[in-house]
Amino acid sequence: MSMRITSHPILPVEEAECVSFTWHGTSLTARAGETIAAALLAHDIRIFGHHPKDGSPQGLFCANGQCAQCLVLADGKPVKSCMTPIIEGMHVEPIDGLPALPEADRPPTMKAIETHNVPVLILGGGPAGMSAAIELAESGVPSLLIDDKEHLGGKLVLQTHRFFGSAQAVHAGTRGIDIATKLANEVEQSDAIEVWKASTALAVYSDGRVGILRHGHDYAQVIPEVLLVATGAREKSLLFRGNTLPGVFGAGAFQTLVNRDRIRTANRLFIIGGGNVGLIAGYHALQAGIDVVGLAEALPKCGGYKVHRDKLSRMGVPIYTSHTVVSANGTDGVESITIAAVDDQFQVVRGSERSFACDTILIAVGLDPVDEFLEKGKRFGIPTFAAGDAEQVAEASAAIFSGKIRGREIASTVFQRSDPPPVTWAETAEILKSHPGKTGCESISTEEAGVFPVIHCSQEIPCNPCTTVCPQHLIKIAGDDIRRVPVFAGNSPNASCIACGRCVAACPGLAITLVDYRQSPSDPTVTVPYEFSRSSIQAGDQVTVLDTIGTELGVARVDNILSRSINDRTLLVSLRVPAPLAKRVAGIRIQDASVTTSLPTPIVRMENDMIICRCERVTAGEIRALIRGGVRDINAIKAITRAGMGACGGKTCTALIHRLFHEERIDPDTVTDGTNRPLFVEVALGMFAGVGEGCDES
Repeated sequence: MSMRITSHPILPVEEAECVSFTWHGTSLTARAGETIAAALLAHDIRIFGHHPKDGSPQGLFCANGQCAQCLVLADGKPVKSCMTPIIEGMHVEPIDGLPALPEADRPPTMKAIETHNVPVLILGGGPAGMSAAIELAESGVPSLLIDDKEHLGGKLVLQTHRFFGSAQAVHAGTRGIDIATKLANEVEQSDAIEVWKASTALAVYSDGRVGILRHGHDYAQVIPEVLLVATGAREKSLLFRGNTLPGVFGAGAFQTLVNRDRIRTANRLFIIGGGNVGLIAGYHALQAGIDVVGLAEALPKCGGYKVHRDKLSRMGVPIYTSHTVVSANGTDGVESITIAAVDDQFQVVRGSERSFACDTILIAVGLDPVDEFLEKGKRFGIPTFAAGDAEQVAEASAAIFSGKIRGREIASTVFQRSDPPPVTWAETAEILKSHPGKTGCESISTEEAGVFPVIHCSQEIPCNPCTTVCPQHLIKIAGDDIRRVPVFAGNSPNASCIACGRCVAACPGLAITLVDYRQSPSDPTVTVPYEFSRSSIQAGDQVTVLDTIGTELGVARVDNILSRSINDRTLLVSLRVPAPLAKRVAGIRIQDASVTTSLPTPIVRMENDMIICRCERVTAGEIRALIRGGVRDINAIKAITRAGMGACGGKTCTALIHRLFHEERIDPDTVTDGTNRPLFVEVALGMFAGVGEGCDES
């Protein structure tokens, strides 16, 4: 069964050249240039092998090269399927147990390692890294920008929604995918910026050099005068029974597959985590035609923007606050999820368990900065700066501005090529990084005549696109702080709403509607934003309308559908609504309530397989027993259990081990942290001697 997305309301779905490959001896086709993992998942193949320790099924988890759960054999070599492009005629095999590797028939030829001296080395080609490179170039400072992907943009290339923040400072109101293209074009058109794509930083050395693996097979060393770390963040993991079953994904992996690779990686999805990442991923799933069964958040309310939460609710997705995941259920993959309510100590309330049929569970429980290179650079005396999530985890709009500031700081303080950043930049940066503020009541006009926007946004967040697009300047934010809730100033003889709908289309939270009483005061039209397939809605349809928080208001008739290029792929759907409901309508239900129905009885997973270390299959129970036995050194836990000894180098399990110490009420000052591996990712030793695919081994 093909899992490819054939149409999408925002993303182009283009015909691509196909290549042939074999999986376990079966001939299959893939799109040229896509990863092995994407090609397999497009054919609904989720099991990539079985772990040698206990035979457990292994599949994709991070899709970012950070773990090794997606390991396969490609033409006889073990590779990470999420990072390895598929090529014509490739023979791909699952790894069942430990693979037998081919023996070298003769010593390879070695070559000298290239070294490169650069003024500034930027690690990471996401929003922060690109913005910094652009600012440096404008100040006349050359830089080398490296990124481990084939395309620049970082997580921006996965974001189909419009961005919040300041329209003047960080392209707010523009979709993430388009911001990525804009910044990448600026970078690649600059003569002052050299770019190495598909290249991974391996280590920062004590002599001030940085080891880089170029294109996966050539090793080089870079000697920078300044190191700027813009490596982003990695996703936190979560402990629950069945947490490593194929079908349990990190949110970034899910968005990569859906929005980059155009793979519908799920039929029925359940989300754990109510921050912006989880809420946005749920919306992306709906746009890709995936049923979203529900979302569970352990806190009493979602931590993400209220407009994101409300948007998901009124699409028909139930949100279970003060709930957590108990288990992922299934044998060879996810078949259902069991969740339960938690008390004020976050302990499961027995008897509150319920289960839902699903084939995919998305984990979105927060991010940790990728700051290993930052610490190493400072330790070894390199002038080192950080930008974006590597400095402080925040929204991508904040990362863009953070990179701009760091670029200017480096240009002014190190190279004396420009003035320091203005004080106002720091003020803007703090606003963009701020968490959601107070939530009030919706400010809805008492007018019942003419035409005017209704702003269903009631939470203080940094966002101002609606104030910049109104041609009559009737949507305003009090003062200069864009975190204030916008309001409609009202119609007057001097300026009145012209029903252009630009505010409806431009709002990143889809939180503005347009109410028009001019044709029929008793049945006014309500124009709502719609970012789903044009073929899914027609004039004359009867649709279920909901208020801001997802309460069903009734049924309305679709009066008209407007598709204009100025609205950037957002349709404007006009509904005929009875006057008493008109100003309350905030959206249209997208999925049927039957999708979200729980199973008749809860499913109890009998196997206690909460896995701490995915690489070595070490359970929480094993480590908890050592802690209770008096072990306080994570290095000792590693030596005894092998936790942290696997391919990922402890990137996922170390934080979980610290959590176990916390749960066991161990004073953190008594715990010795583990020693980090010197290399950021695993690499063949021959690379350090210049033995790569490009070397002559004859």
